[in-house]
Parts: sequence; structure tokens; C-alpha cells
Amino acid sequence: MILCGGRGTRLQGHAPSLPKPMVEIGGRPILWHVIQIYLAQGFRRFLLLTGHRGDQISRFVDRQTWPADASLRCLDTGADTPTGGRLHLAAAELGDDEDFCLTYADGVADIELDRLLAFHRSHDGAATMTVVRPELQFGVAQLDGDGVVSAFTEKPRSDQWVNGGFLCLRPPIFELLNRASVLEREPLAKLAADGGLRAFRHEGFWDCLDTYKDALLLNDLWASGNAPWKVWD
Repeated sequence: MILCGGRGTRLQGHAPSLPKPMVEIGGRPILWHVIQIYLAQGFRRFLLLTGHRGDQISRFVDRQTWPADASLRCLDTGADTPTGGRLHLAAAELGDDEDFCLTYADGVADIELDRLLAFHRSHDGAATMTVVRPELQFGVAQLDGDGVVSAFTEKPRSDQWVNGGFLCLRPPIFELLNRASVLEREPLAKLAADGGLRAFRHEGFWDCLDTYKDALLLNDLWASGNAPWKVWD
């Protein structure tokens, strides 16, 4: 499943007529890139949880050529439904004992999904969340005890791990969800408190299309021919 319903408010000034999943990187929607990451690693069943301007996403899916053995469908989960609510509405699409993957339509990475799945299958928790250490937006000054600046580090990686998407989930997650749930708040927090949430550390490339600056960076990487998330031929 791919969460495709957000408004992308920080991008609307530069792409006011597009839902965020349809903002283009290298001439194709960021959503296309996310789908390709999964297709290239053997995934074939996709359910896109749409919302804001979901009709544009549905038209894109219908008009695009996908592998003959791939199935892609859109499920309208409402314009203002939060992430957990979208997942709650999609529960009927799965079997009672069916594990599934979930990610966001705006994040790309050179993630090895077979390693993620192997890690998920190695434990009995209800969820595995890929965590990443994003590159900080600013350079960092290194200070000594007297406040003397000894050096600068240009845009280092954060020391903290954050949610990078690319989740694997088991059906018990639905017991924690309702129409108003924000997945990243109470549901995942409760799982964490109960020991049911595990972290898969991804040390490679990851970036999220959150602002216009991110769009420029990702487009520059694609134009250079060295887009790290391009794991397909």
C-alpha cells in the first residue's frame, strides 16, 4: 500500500494544481519512482490510498504502462483523512493473516527490500519501520568548552533516527486504528510502548519530497544520471 492522500502544503506554492505524489522528478511523478522501487524488487500488487485530488492519481495509474503481471488499484480514502484512517479504510482489502508493506508516495531510497522483509520475518512484532538518519539542512559548528569554533561540518547526517517509511505490517495493526487515527502518533506509539514495533536501520540514500528545495535536489540527482534510488534498469 502507498499513502497518496496528502496535500503537500509546503509544495503548493510551486505546484498548486498537483497533489504531492504527482510532482515530477525527471519528468515523471515521484509516485512513479516509488512504485518502480518496489516493482524492481519483485512486488506486483499495489493499492494506492488516495485523497486530495486523487482523480489525478487514478488517471495517471490508468494511463501508465505497467508490467503485465502487475496489479495497481486506487482506493479513495477521503480528502482529509489522516494516515491511520486511510489504512483503517483499506483493512478489508487484505486477508485476515496477510502481512503487507506500506510506504509514503513522497520518499525514495536505495533500500534493499529483501533485507527489510527478512528482518520483519525474523521477529514477531506487529510492525517494522525503516528508520533513517537524514542529512541536516545546515552546516554544523564544532565548539570547544570555551565557545571557540574549532571546525565546521557541512550538512552532516543527524545523530537521530527518523521514520523513513518503507514499513512492513501485520494485521494486528488494524486493532489500533480508526477513521481519525494518525498512524505515526498513537498507533505506532502504542506499539512501541508494548514492544511491538521494530526498527530496520537503513544507512544508504534516502530523501523525502517535502519542499521545493527537495524537488530541486532530487531533479538534479536524476539529471546527473546518478540517482541513488534508481534500482531498476
